[in-house]
Amino acid sequence: MKRARVIISGGGTGGHLYPALVVGRTLAALDPAIELTYVGTGREVEGRIMASHGVSFIPMRIEGLKSRGLKTVRGLFILPLSFVQALGILLRIRPSLVIGVGGYSSGPIVLLASWLRVPTLILEQNVRPGFTNRLLVRWVRRAVAAFPSTLPYLRGKGVVLGNPVREEFYRLPAKTRGPVLEVLVFGGSQGSHVLNTRVVEALPLLAAAGDRIRLTHQTGTADLEAVAAAYKAGGFARAEVAAYIPDMPAYFGRADLVVCRAGATTLAELIAARKAAILVPFAGAAEDHQTFNARELAAAGAAVVLTEAEATPAALADLILRFAGDPKEIEALERNIAGLQPEDPAGRIARLCLSLLERPAKETAS
Repeated sequence: MKRARVIISGGGTGGHLYPALVVGRTLAALDPAIELTYVGTGREVEGRIMASHGVSFIPMRIEGLKSRGLKTVRGLFILPLSFVQALGILLRIRPSLVIGVGGYSSGPIVLLASWLRVPTLILEQNVRPGFTNRLLVRWVRRAVAAFPSTLPYLRGKGVVLGNPVREEFYRLPAKTRGPVLEVLVFGGSQGSHVLNTRVVEALPLLAAAGDRIRLTHQTGTADLEAVAAAYKAGGFARAEVAAYIPDMPAYFGRADLVVCRAGATTLAELIAARKAAILVPFAGAAEDHQTFNARELAAAGAAVVLTEAEATPAALADLILRFAGDPKEIEALERNIAGLQPEDPAGRIARLCLSLLERPAKETAS
């Protein structure tokens, strides 16, 4: 059988890259004859992540169009060059399938592939589709949604299969509740200055709980020293503060409660790990998509949501202390978020890809 070539395109943030890698790995496991090529932006962090996974990666010169001022002008100026580069990639690789995982870099590749009559598929991780996927959905064959409420945006092409994350999150056992509330605070791989500041300012209010609360805080590089100094000055000697946590599944497993943003991949990890969370959506997210994501979980009783305006140090401290005093509230959130867990999203998405390729999965694949 002829070796099928598949392009997986998208990026700009880890929220697009990690689902791409999970889908690619699962697809390769089902059909090892497939040749995978990832196409993304030229951002340094993106190249570093893809290099660390040892995959074939092509960076494109492209910038988003949702910025303001000169950035938008520059993005428009570069866009024709991006289409030329995308066409060159398609003609060189001659893929049998192109998968867009979101982010502006997927636009030219997926659009041109559809015009060349190459089968195309997009993944939409957010409740409300992003700008690029809203443009692409008219042209693609199928669209995968993480949430049922996304389907009306997908022109009848949508199927709810979930947002794939690393298998380690699904394998985490239920946390055995102890006398200490383990709280994990993080704002994505780059950290969140807002969360960092609010949690640091809440420390004096949490000090009264003494040893009943233990915090682990991923800060990002910019705020590391200031946050670490604040924990030390506040008497939180048991707290763990780091710029970046490489083994996030292990820290999820240790946590009773997570305080975090509401990006699509973060929510997918919470759902996979069945973790209680206080969500503080990033107010500056494009089209406020994090707020819509967070509300989806809140509507299911699967998380507590505070807007940035509501997430004052006092409000955060009150919630954390309340959870420390009533573990049953955490258990209720865990039960509700477990009900949102889709069945084998990576495997089902990979099988959908194979159906577009008209290639059966290996008999041994489960």
